[in-house]
Amino acid sequence: MTFLTDPTFVGFLSASMRLAIPIMLAALGGLFAERSGVLNIGLEGMMLVGAFVGFVATFWTGQLWIGVIIAVLAGMVFGLILGFYTITLGANQVVVGIAMNLLAVGVTSFFYRMAFGAGTDRPRIDSFTPLDLGPLVDIPVIGPLLFRQDALAYLGLGLILVTWFVMAKTRFGLNVRAVGEHPQAAETLGVDVQHIRYVAIGLSGGLAGLGGAFLSLSATGVFLDNMTAGRGYIALAILILGRRHAIGVLLAALLFGAADALQLRAQILPTGVPFQFLLMLPYVLTIIVLAGFVGRNSAPAALGVPFRRGRSGKDD
Repeated sequence: MTFLTDPTFVGFLSASMRLAIPIMLAALGGLFAERSGVLNIGLEGMMLVGAFVGFVATFWTGQLWIGVIIAVLAGMVFGLILGFYTITLGANQVVVGIAMNLLAVGVTSFFYRMAFGAGTDRPRIDSFTPLDLGPLVDIPVIGPLLFRQDALAYLGLGLILVTWFVMAKTRFGLNVRAVGEHPQAAETLGVDVQHIRYVAIGLSGGLAGLGGAFLSLSATGVFLDNMTAGRGYIALAILILGRRHAIGVLLAALLFGAADALQLRAQILPTGVPFQFLLMLPYVLTIIVLAGFVGRNSAPAALGVPFRRGRSGKDD
């Protein structure tokens, strides 16, 4: 089957994985938050902050991994701010998340111009490059999908296994699931619900920040205004499609990554289809997922419900 080694097909597979990584990382962050009962609409903003801070740190230090670490920390801080409003103050989680997203757009745009000016000549960095894995890259299908990626992509794939292990095999994962399903019962068993939710939202922000860092430090080597382009919202759809399970999130992210790679390649083919229509493909897929799967989705029972010690948030 010669099409398996066709450069167009090989490039499509490699791009599918590369485009899936940032939304997969954001969705993993959303998994921790939602499993603990916090609806993290702010994934988009956390990704954007991670992309900006990671780029600036790398530009100033010349060290990509320093940029990655700073991006993760910035995402965690952004997540904890969201946690203060939603966990401590009990504010509406959807409203706060949208406000944080809008704040991130303004803050990153403002400070980018403060740091680099408003000129059209954008600064660039030397981004992560694919690792040389020798003959592994020539394996049909698996080679271009898994073995033509960079170190940051492999870190993201490794976090899939880490997330699965933490959620399924550790006491912390059990506590996260408990406070997401029935926080009052978890409290009676001695679990500090607010503490668990703060840790979960901090992890959520850190993973989303890492996803944003992938965009600026691996995929492009530049920072652009609002460069996340709705990927944080797509990550929320991936959570639903992947049923808030780490492996499901990976498979759903690959589906969206393939849709994104398809529209990019279709733009250079003489199809006669306007490129604006092709750009819609990942977002149309998001709408289909939300319309077709949200009704059958088993969300945690306490998702989006504020918690108050000694009483149910539903009664507030």
